[in-house]
Amino acid sequence: MKLLVLLTLGGLLLALQTGVCQQPKRKEDLSENRIRPGRKRTKVRHTKLKEKESGKAGSILTQVLDKGRFLRLGETLSQSPGKTLELRCKGSKIGWAYPSYLDTFNDTRLTIKQQEKFGQLILTAPSAADTGEYSCWPILCDGDECNKDPDRTSSSYIYFTDKDELFVPSPIHFEIVYMRPDQPAMVPCRVSSPNAEVSLHREVPPEEIQVDGTQISYNPTKGFVLRSPSPEDQGAFYCKAATRSTPQISTKYMLLYVEVPSGPPYVTLEASADSVSAGDNFNITCTVLGEPEVDVGFNWKFPGQDMRPVFIHNEWRLINREVSYTTRISQSVITVEDVETTIDLGRYICTAKNKHGETSVSISMN
Repeated sequence: MKLLVLLTLGGLLLALQTGVCQQPKRKEDLSENRIRPGRKRTKVRHTKLKEKESGKAGSILTQVLDKGRFLRLGETLSQSPGKTLELRCKGSKIGWAYPSYLDTFNDTRLTIKQQEKFGQLILTAPSAADTGEYSCWPILCDGDECNKDPDRTSSSYIYFTDKDELFVPSPIHFEIVYMRPDQPAMVPCRVSSPNAEVSLHREVPPEEIQVDGTQISYNPTKGFVLRSPSPEDQGAFYCKAATRSTPQISTKYMLLYVEVPSGPPYVTLEASADSVSAGDNFNITCTVLGEPEVDVGFNWKFPGQDMRPVFIHNEWRLINREVSYTTRISQSVITVEDVETTIDLGRYICTAKNKHGETSVSISMN
């Protein structure tokens, strides 16, 4: 009897110990079940972080593909010509930039629309000539004043690859490239395929220019870059491109070295006579030596300006100064006939203006 009681008590104690040990284990199981969803959320956040680091997460520029699919654009995109290009940019008010010649020639293939939540650019029948940078940005408005949001600009350089037209066509068949001592020069032979092999050649004497990647380098979106041009780099050049097909030749480029550095006009005045008398005729020439492709405007202030007519003639031409230097000479000549001493004597002021600034110079007629 005593043995039976002892066995019964031992079983009860064993059951109690087992129950106490199992209860915390159940709690651990419940805790593990609660943690699992959190692990999944952490994994999702990690994926988004990778996208942001790659640069794509911040882009607002996408291409519309077939069947309503979208492609977020990176730095470059290669596309076959002929197929309509549709780009979208998120935002209720969007600005666009694209190859400038589409505006220059008022190309009807280009359409830009603003929808409620995105801007839309459509280019039909694109060709190698449409190769270039396409970009968009939100426009921020405060009342009537609107400005570009520079922090959210997205851009992509789009190649319309055409094996029969490796070079991006130019409306000019012979281009002049001005080289300056204070800045790099560029031979703009861009290609429609990033895989094309491009070389630079001089016509006379005929030779291929060695590209070392430092002094001379090539960028398919810009062309050949000469870091520190010199007078020895002048001459007629062309580019040659090849893929698997027959090599193709670019537009010809004439490289000219410019003596005058960039800046406001350098002005000189010269009168045809030191002094004049009543009834005489005289003229004053205002001369500017400057960059070959930079236009110069002239303005005169003179005695009797609102009292009598005068003749003003403006002209410009390119000149070679010394050997291998090209300069643009711009002149404005004011002519006064049948001088009246009471109104025509005094200070004559010539103001010359270019894109860098303006300069005024005066001379007195007695």
